[in-house]
Amino acid sequence: MTGTQDTAPTATGRTVARRTVVAAAGAVGLGAALVACGSDDSADSVGQAPADDGANGGGQGAVLAKTADIPEGGGKVFEAEGVVVTQPSAGQFKAFSSECTHSGCAVGSIANGTITCPCHGSQFDASDGSVKKGPATKPLGAASITVEGDEIKLA
Repeated sequence: MTGTQDTAPTATGRTVARRTVVAAAGAVGLGAALVACGSDDSADSVGQAPADDGANGGGQGAVLAKTADIPEGGGKVFEAEGVVVTQPSAGQFKAFSSECTHSGCAVGSIANGTITCPCHGSQFDASDGSVKKGPATKPLGAASITVEGDEIKLA
């Protein structure tokens, strides 16, 4: 190029550099992305499910499952709620965060008393969330549930 600038005239007759137009478009796009990532008032800042509004029969929290849905020695991941519920022994139900403490992946399977993360193979004890096999070094965080009759609810 021989000293010419890449510009465009505006309605007011002023000339605007392409760089200015691109920067303005980027700022608008960034603003839209930040709005899209904003918090949802229906969940708290930790990403847990909102409190029960009474639609579930007036219990303490949202019904996650029936007790019969959680196999003994196994469990079930509730992705939307961010919890995993286990039944380490008959009639004993436990709940933990479903977020692996190694790299934040969601745990994927529960069998033979072990919760396994599919990302890097970390394993956690289904009875207390402790690490059975790394690379994770911290246990899964405990979550609060209640068992009322045959229903398991978030507490």
